[in-house]
Amino acid sequence: MDAQKKAGTGEKSKTSLPIFDDVKMAAIRIAGKAVRTPTIESAALNERVDGRVLIKLECLQRTGSFKFRGAYNRISQLGIDAKAGGVVAFSSGNHAQGVAAAAQINGLPALIVMPEDTPQIKVQNTQSYGADVVFYDRASEDCEAIAKKIATQRSAVIVPPFDDPHIIAGQGTTGLELAHDLSARGISPDALLVPASGGGLLAGISLAFSELLPSTALYSVEPEGFDDLKRSLKSGKRQKNKQTTGSICDALLTQQPGVLTFGINHELVTAGITVSDDEVRDAMRYAFNTLKLVIEPGGAVPLAAVLSGKIDCSGQTTAIVLSGGNVDASLYAEILSS
Repeated sequence: MDAQKKAGTGEKSKTSLPIFDDVKMAAIRIAGKAVRTPTIESAALNERVDGRVLIKLECLQRTGSFKFRGAYNRISQLGIDAKAGGVVAFSSGNHAQGVAAAAQINGLPALIVMPEDTPQIKVQNTQSYGADVVFYDRASEDCEAIAKKIATQRSAVIVPPFDDPHIIAGQGTTGLELAHDLSARGISPDALLVPASGGGLLAGISLAFSELLPSTALYSVEPEGFDDLKRSLKSGKRQKNKQTTGSICDALLTQQPGVLTFGINHELVTAGITVSDDEVRDAMRYAFNTLKLVIEPGGAVPLAAVLSGKIDCSGQTTAIVLSGGNVDASLYAEILSS
């Protein structure tokens, strides 16, 4: 893929798109810092869908989600000039934790701009890594503008949640590991399902799979009402969501795909899938009761797509990425008991 390709939206990126070599370099940087998460298989799930499902467990990643990968890859490359001002990020929770942990490891101060409705577990975990937190109203305020103002005041570096080549490459190490695990077992999946918000995880994984398992069809999975990537893939232009809140999938409520991420996903992703909140709840219960896994709503959307039949797994081999496990105890208890 041409690293200078336009983003497929009429917008020309000022930053080169990352390539597969960037993902391989990111894997070297994060080695020994990020967890090499396992890929598992469940006989019960295979029987239920009448096919084969391979599950990449990013819920077991450091900080409880894939986000640490990109954050560490980005922050570990900052120069000495960043030491004093540190880093600033804006996030609904998982990127916040990843940035806070990566900054702590690298000896940098961190401040995170977070929505007021962020699950408490994500706020507390972010603060436990030594980061300061500033809250904003998701419905009426611009988190990126707030972050830019604070970064200027602190002479800090902004670490974006997805639209950054180093972030994308770092997230792509998820796909690199998964592809290696599958190939080692002699498996070439028919489809791979990945949660999508801004599209950084999917873009990075797409770079890895396009090189290592190019016959696999790649699908984004989003909650209903927040299917901006699905609509963007169909139209060829970046689309926006009309609403900013209204789903239990708090990690997947980004308004629009990134310029860089869509530049990759538009070329390499087959299509998008949407799931309802009720289907996500069912998937979380199934993960707990059958797979013995704790998955947050946003991380459970690929499993929801499989269980609900949004993608036909019968006679097929399907891989899914469960991207995070940071869910508030109260919400989790409510979902499990309903």
